[in-house]
Amino acid sequence: MPELPEVETIKNAVAKGIGKAKILSLEVRNSRLREEVPADIAQKIVGATILNYRRIAKYIVVDLDNGLSLIWHMGMSGKVKITDTLPELEKHDHIIILTTNGYVIYNDPRRFGLFSYIASDELFKNRYFAKLGADPFDEKLNAEYLYDKLHKHLKTPIKISLLDQTIIAGIGNIYASEILYESRISPIRESGKISLEECDLLIKNTRKVLQKAIKAGGSTLRDYKKPDGSMGYFQQQHCVYNKTGLACPDCKCDIIKTKGIRRIVQGGRSTFYCESLQK
Repeated sequence: MPELPEVETIKNAVAKGIGKAKILSLEVRNSRLREEVPADIAQKIVGATILNYRRIAKYIVVDLDNGLSLIWHMGMSGKVKITDTLPELEKHDHIIILTTNGYVIYNDPRRFGLFSYIASDELFKNRYFAKLGADPFDEKLNAEYLYDKLHKHLKTPIKISLLDQTIIAGIGNIYASEILYESRISPIRESGKISLEECDLLIKNTRKVLQKAIKAGGSTLRDYKKPDGSMGYFQQQHCVYNKTGLACPDCKCDIIKTKGIRRIVQGGRSTFYCESLQK
């Protein structure tokens, strides 16, 4: 599933490739995504000019000059293609947008994505955004904020709290494991036992890991590709994620005894960590 770095990469690529173009047409070939694509979406946005691109949590928001904003979520398997001319369409190319600067095509095999619109001035009253926590790069996210949020979830494992979008908006499963490794904090520690100093460390390492991943174009595991068709390569820099049984980069333990990086399941998601370094 595209997480924050992948969504940021896609947003930046569309902003660079399409820019502040005028929307000339929109075709919905399959409206049955996670939620039905609004039947009047073409009527609402065709003719509008793009003013701005934003990432909010794991959503791409495209602000238009008619007072509306497109809301776009990649779901589990969403991909975006940017082309100058209309290519031969593929089975799961569900939405085709023609602009004065080229085509944007949304492909989503599993159809868990979202493509809709809302009045721009109502954006943060919308149910997708109203309860979101602080963005990882927002100044609002500081040690005191995080400590207060975590101590309202005393018994919740810290890994689960990092995935809670009402606490920090945008962290996904891959990066939660990597952030906790960088912070040397066990994913099974209770949130209420994370100190104020550790909250500060978590924030610093959240930004460090996410910035590195954005620079690398995200992580390609199965479905994700950058809009130019190339793969992100941050997976080559993963320290623990999907590395069960291997030694972590900074460990000096006897891997025969420790069995290397462990994989456990938390909240139905895989968690990877080093028992020797993460306490």
